[in-house]
Amino acid sequence: MGIRDLEEKLFAQWRTNRPGFVADGVADETFYLSTTPRLLFILKEVNDPNGGDWDLRQFMREGGRKQTWDNITRWVEGIRKLRNDIPWSDLEDINEERRRTALLSIAAINLKKSPGGHTTDAGLLAATATQDKALINEQFGFYNPNLVICCGVSDIFHWLVDLGAEPQWRKTKRGVWFHEFKPKKFVVAFSHPEARCADNLLYYGLVDAIREIYET
Repeated sequence: MGIRDLEEKLFAQWRTNRPGFVADGVADETFYLSTTPRLLFILKEVNDPNGGDWDLRQFMREGGRKQTWDNITRWVEGIRKLRNDIPWSDLEDINEERRRTALLSIAAINLKKSPGGHTTDAGLLAATATQDKALINEQFGFYNPNLVICCGVSDIFHWLVDLGAEPQWRKTKRGVWFHEFKPKKFVVAFSHPEARCADNLLYYGLVDAIREIYET
């Protein structure tokens, strides 16, 4: 059974108890499985005041929106070209086509499958994700990622998801925390792509960290 079939089977069960359920995961299974490294982004929830009931995977295939997905696109492009020091002038302007191309190759999971607003309610996120803990673990098991990027959710992710052993955290020279959860497979604790920080700092902060991680 392929990833999409596994997702659909799980989501059919999940959405019965989660009003406004927003499906997520792999945008394009074939593209995801053919790329190296396989990238999984862990996020909080979708921002949708209209109540959800849609599919983030389709949204990603269509190129998403500038907020959130421009910075993820930059990260994906940089990680795919780690040997290159890409100048900011080549990254500053991201269009829909670049987003579509980058997002086809990744997986993205929201820990809370029902939508929220512009500012996440941390207590509600934790409570909802806790209720869905077993389902989140099952979904995580579908993807076999090489790099897991926790976007402002490292604490709750590590509390929810069983990686098989207690993380042995290390820190890059510039202070980014990471650990190797399986041989040559890493979890990186980083900021949310919409963090109140200059986009260039978010980009180089993560890409420089991953370059160092792969060199260790």
